[in-house]
Amino acid sequence: MTSIENKIKDVIRDIPDFPKQGILFKDITPIMMDPILSNDILNELFEKYKSEKINAVAGIESRGFLFGYPLAMKLNVPFVLIRKKGKLPYKKISFEYELEYGYEKIEMHSDSLNSGDKVLIHDDLLATGGSAQAAASLIKKTGAEVYGFDFLISLDFLGGKKKISQFSSKISNLVAY
Repeated sequence: MTSIENKIKDVIRDIPDFPKQGILFKDITPIMMDPILSNDILNELFEKYKSEKINAVAGIESRGFLFGYPLAMKLNVPFVLIRKKGKLPYKKISFEYELEYGYEKIEMHSDSLNSGDKVLIHDDLLATGGSAQAAASLIKKTGAEVYGFDFLISLDFLGGKKKISQFSSKISNLVAY
């Protein structure tokens, strides 16, 4: 286990039965209370991607914005907001996907990406991979390419990596359970 992984695991809170019975929620909000750890995480991500040919970082609403936007700024590339339906004010493209309890639609501004852009998708947590898969599908609709995926945490036992590997083999996380 890496030093950064140990530091993150030391502050993540387990919240039983949230948001529903039987779920053990991994709460990353204590990271936000620790500016040294937050900077360590950002520096770790920057070192990982600084030499890669990434044209943009896309963050999945909303916790994907927490480190996705600062990472994009450090990499000197645009940050693309991927949000739930109805949250963006300008012309949008959308992608609808199925959840276990219904359907969800995500959107991004139509002028966020160009054909051929290589995009790193960032989120706080990879579980079943549904949100990341939808984000990748949305990005592909623009003609851009999914460079890879980056997560703070991966719940490997839920199989999300397998679901998103069709878009890129570059799937990275700082912490795994």
